[in-house]
Amino acid sequence: MRDYSVPASFTVGEHDTVAASVFSHAADDPDHVVIQRLVDGSWTDVTCAQVADQVRATALGLIAEGVQPGDRVAILSATRYEWAIVDFAILSIGAVTVPIYETSSAEQVRFVLSDSGAVAAFAESDEHFRTIEQLKDELPALRHVYAIAGSRPAALDELARIGGGTDPEAVTARLAAVKSADVATLVYTSGTTGRPKGCQLTHSNLLHEMRGAKACFPALLDKGEKLLVFLPLAHVLARAITIAAFANRVTLGFTSDVKNLVPILGVFKPTLVVSVPRVFEKVYNTAEQNARDGGKDKIFAAAATTAIEWSQAKAGGGRPGLLLNLKHALFDRLVYGKLRAALGGNCRAAISGGAPLGARLGHFYRGVGVTIYEGYGLTETSAAITVNRVDDVKVGSVGKLVPGNAMRLADDDELLVRGGVVFGGYWNNPSETDAVFTDGWFHTGDLGAIDDDGFLTIVGRKKEIIVTAGGKNVAPALLEDRLRAHPLISQAMVVGDAQPFIAALITVDPEAFPGWKQRNGKDPSATVGDLAEDPDLLAEVDLAVKDANQAVSHAESIRKIRILPVDFTEDTGELTPTLKVKRKVVAEKFAADIDALYAKPGH
Repeated sequence: MRDYSVPASFTVGEHDTVAASVFSHAADDPDHVVIQRLVDGSWTDVTCAQVADQVRATALGLIAEGVQPGDRVAILSATRYEWAIVDFAILSIGAVTVPIYETSSAEQVRFVLSDSGAVAAFAESDEHFRTIEQLKDELPALRHVYAIAGSRPAALDELARIGGGTDPEAVTARLAAVKSADVATLVYTSGTTGRPKGCQLTHSNLLHEMRGAKACFPALLDKGEKLLVFLPLAHVLARAITIAAFANRVTLGFTSDVKNLVPILGVFKPTLVVSVPRVFEKVYNTAEQNARDGGKDKIFAAAATTAIEWSQAKAGGGRPGLLLNLKHALFDRLVYGKLRAALGGNCRAAISGGAPLGARLGHFYRGVGVTIYEGYGLTETSAAITVNRVDDVKVGSVGKLVPGNAMRLADDDELLVRGGVVFGGYWNNPSETDAVFTDGWFHTGDLGAIDDDGFLTIVGRKKEIIVTAGGKNVAPALLEDRLRAHPLISQAMVVGDAQPFIAALITVDPEAFPGWKQRNGKDPSATVGDLAEDPDLLAEVDLAVKDANQAVSHAESIRKIRILPVDFTEDTGELTPTLKVKRKVVAEKFAADIDALYAKPGH
C-alpha cells in the first residue's frame, strides 16, 4: 500500500482563527473594497473597515444575548452578504456556526437544530422564520431567532442595537481566547445515503484549507481578483473558498439568483468562478442549444471539437500544431469570446468540485480560455484535499494533494486520507466516527486511482458500484457524466444491480425540450410524458447512449433506457442541494420504471 503525502508550506498557530483576518484587514488595509454588496440592483463597495465594524457590532449583540463560546448558532439562508457577516460574528466570539440549506424542509431544519442543540438561529425570510418559530416548542435549547430579511426588524440592525452597551473589547477578548483546535462549524452532510451527520470542522481544519488553497492558487486568490459566490454557503466548498478569498483580500460578491446569473456575471465581472459541474454543463448545453436553434449547430460542433483537440494537444506540456492553432484562433473570434462573455468577460479560471466534471468538459473549457481546476473533497475534508492547479493540470483528474495532507489506496482501491483538512469526527456520533477511521486514516467511500505523477482520479462511489447478475462491477458515474453531456438530457441514473444488463433512467432538460419539439415538428403543447415513447426522441437519446457506451466495455454498456415524464429536482426530493442524485430516492420513486426495463416481453 503506497502512501502519497505533501508537507505543508505554512503553519497554523495555536491561536490562529478563521475570523482573525476580519480585524487584521481593518487595521492593515481599512479602505480596501473586500466585498461588493448588491443593494437595490447596484453593486455597492464595502471596505475592510466597514466589514469589521459590522462583524463586531453583530458579535457584541450575540454576546449581549448570552451566546457563549462553544454554543451552536444556525444560519438558515441562501447565499447573501449577511450570511458572511453573521458567520464571521459567530466565529469571532468562539461560537460554532451551523449552516442549513435554505431549501431544507421543516423536518430537515428540525433535525439539524435539534441534533446540534443550537441556542440561536438566523432565518433569511419570513417563511424561514415561521418554520423555525413553529418548531421552537420541540427545541428547548433554542432561545433566539433573528430575521435576516423580510417584514421583521433586520438581524444585523437589531443585534447592533442590542449590543450597543457592551464593551467593544469583549469581542477582542473572546477572539483571543479561541484556539485553532476549537470547533468552528458543524456542517451537516447532504444525506444522499441516509440521515445527515454533523461534521465537526475546527478553525485549524478551515485554516489548512484556506492556506492550502492559497498555495495552490497564488495568483487567483490575491488582492485585486474578484470572486462571485453563488453556490449555497451551507455547502463546504462555497464556504471554504469564500473565507480563503476574504483572507487574501479578494473582492467578493454574493448572489443566490442563479436564474439571472449571466447578467449578474456581466455586471460583477469576476476573475474567478467556483461552481459544481452541473452549472458548467448547463452553460455548455445552453450554448449548444442556442446554436442549434439559430441554425449554427455545425459551427458550434466544429468549435467545440477544436477547443477539445487544442486542449488535448497541450496535455503533458505538448503544443498544438499550426493548423489547429489557426482553427482555434478563428473560433476564438466566432464562438469562444461569446462563451467567455457569458461568464462576465474577465473570468480567467474556474474551480469545480462537488461531483465529477469529466474530461470532455474540462478540455472544452480550457480550449475556450477558461481553465477549470477540478478538485476533490468531502465535507469531512473541509472541501478540497486534492486539486489541479495553475501549470500543474491533468484534465480528467482531480489533481494532486493540497499541502499538509496524505492519501493512500486500500486493497479494494478505496481512497483513504488524513491531514490538516480532515475532520476529527461526527457530532454526537462516536459509532459513525469509529466506522470511518482506521489508524487515523479516513475512509472516503470513493474508489480512486493515483498515477505516477501523483494525480488522483475518482472512479466512483464504493456504495454506488453496480454488480450485475453476471458479476460485472460497473461504476455508474462515467456513463452518467457522458449521458448528461447531451443538451437534451438533464439527469441520468444508471441501474442494473443484480440484473442481467445495465440500463438507465433518463430525464429531459425542460429548457431544451421546446426547441427540440419545434425542430422535430412535434406538438408544442406535448409534454415529455406524451413523447416518452416517440421514435424521434428515443433516437436522439440513443445518440447519447452510444457515446456513453464508447467509454466502457460491452458488459458495462447501457442496453435499455427509459425516459421519465418528469425531471429530477431538489423540490421533488431526487436531488441534494448540491444537485447530486439521491439514488435511493429515485430507485424507490421510479421502481415501476426500473422494473419495466427488465420485464420480459409479454409479462
